[in-house]
Amino acid sequence: MNELIQYLPYLIPYFLVSFSLSIIALINVLKNRRFRFGNVWLWVLIVLLLQIIGPIIYFLVGKEDE
Repeated sequence: MNELIQYLPYLIPYFLVSFSLSIIALINVLKNRRFRFGNVWLWVLIVLLLQIIGPIIYFLVGKEDE
C-alpha cells in the first residue's frame, strides 16, 4: 500500500488529464458527426478504450477541419 501512496502525486494528474481528454473528445465526437474517416461508433470506441492516446489520435487524425 505504501508503494501506491508513493506514486499518487504522479497518478492523480495522469488520471485527471486522461479523464478530461476522454470527456472532451467524446463530447466532440457526439456533437460533430463529420470525420476524416470512420464513423461515430469507431471513434467512441477509440476514445474510450485507448485512454489518453485515443483522444489525441481523434484530435490529430479523426476530426475533420472546420
